[in-house]
Amino acid sequence: MSSISSLGTTSTAFTGTSSPSTTGASSTGASNISGTGLLSSLGLGSGLDVNSIINALVGAQEAGPQAQITNQTNEDNNQIAGLTALQTALSGLQSALAELTSPTTYSTFTGTLSNTSLGTTSTLPDATAGTYSLDVTQLATAQKRISAAQPSVATFGSGTLNLTVGSNTISVSVSSTDTLSSIATSINNASNNPGVSATVVSGVNGDQLVLTSTSTGTANGFSVSASSDSSSDLSTLATALNTPGSNEAANAELTIDGIAVTSASNNVSGALTGVTLSLASTGTSQLTVAQSTTPITTAVNDFVTAYSSYASTVNQLDSFDSTTGEAGVLLGDATLSSIQTQLANVLGSSVSGNSIGNLASLGITRNSDGTMSLNSATLATALSNNPSVVQNLFTGTKGIATQLSTLVTNFNSSTGVLQTRINSLNTDVTNLGTQQTALNARMSVYQQQLVKQYTNLDTLMTSLNNTSSYITQSLEALNKSSSSS
Repeated sequence: MSSISSLGTTSTAFTGTSSPSTTGASSTGASNISGTGLLSSLGLGSGLDVNSIINALVGAQEAGPQAQITNQTNEDNNQIAGLTALQTALSGLQSALAELTSPTTYSTFTGTLSNTSLGTTSTLPDATAGTYSLDVTQLATAQKRISAAQPSVATFGSGTLNLTVGSNTISVSVSSTDTLSSIATSINNASNNPGVSATVVSGVNGDQLVLTSTSTGTANGFSVSASSDSSSDLSTLATALNTPGSNEAANAELTIDGIAVTSASNNVSGALTGVTLSLASTGTSQLTVAQSTTPITTAVNDFVTAYSSYASTVNQLDSFDSTTGEAGVLLGDATLSSIQTQLANVLGSSVSGNSIGNLASLGITRNSDGTMSLNSATLATALSNNPSVVQNLFTGTKGIATQLSTLVTNFNSSTGVLQTRINSLNTDVTNLGTQQTALNARMSVYQQQLVKQYTNLDTLMTSLNNTSSYITQSLEALNKSSSSS
């Protein structure tokens, strides 16, 4: 709003009442020359107030065209500010409509486990609402193997340790000076490590090498072997690390409505479309997948707020104060009236085949000042009963938000009616600036002509005064001579 009141006038916000002011290329007129020595010296011969005379003549010649240029420029700039404010208000409404018509707004789901200790859930937009029975009998685990305890300085001779995960194998060279610690470092630093981490635990009985799969699931289990040319101590180490123990790789095992499901990870995805189960324990639970109405409620509230802001802007642009006589800069504007009518027609329409039918039945009503109100309880009831009907009311082919979005996008496009008018007004302001420059030039020439004319008058009057003085002096001398004789 401040942009409207910052024009080169004293206009108030959205009103067009202003005190006259000149454009940026204001009139030069007599004022730019009246201070020069030439103009100030005029009149010495004639005794006339030439400065005031020239200023009055130039001002009278300039007043009519200057008033037309000034008034039209102020009017154009006020309309530009008003149309720009209308564009801004419509942009806010356009953003709210984009949210209200976005598929994402209506495709957010929540997943709830009745037994929260079983884990957590996450959902994607392609989930389907429903209730499912879960029975988790086994969690996915990572394979872990531990060597026998050894002194920290113990070595194992030379050779090669082979670690295999699936079809991927790394060969780790071991020298006669390598300890468990240096072997662990070599495994971890191998560039083509297939998914095995190594660490050394220093216990009361000595150091022990611990190998762990970096991923859970049987497919990510590993095997360890020593090359045929390895030392017996290294081969013994490999055999110990390849012997199954109590921490073997396992898949998560569960049933969903009695259907068996396995997963290498405890993050079970793909079993239920759009739902990921993050398992934390075994047990049974009921899973409820439901559409979340929170984004829809937020979008509807944002729409009501944005439309109310638009309506408030329009009220100021189209206002009239009978007491002060101040009028909105777009009072009676045909473009604004057309936009208001088209939007109002859509807002008051009904969607055929939709059981809710119209905005009022959803709890959205318009106030006497054009702003909107929302009955949150009515909206909540409609969303609870059937959110898809609410979605259709807004986003169907003939949905209210769909129609509004099309209108507002057209109004606010770079080739739309608003920008076209703003461009035309800007062109007019530029042309008025050119007219102002031309007027200034004409007035300067006219002033110089007057200066020349009054200079010639001064010269003539000086000459006549000199002649008059000469004649007077001659007559006085003649009279004196006559008296003496």
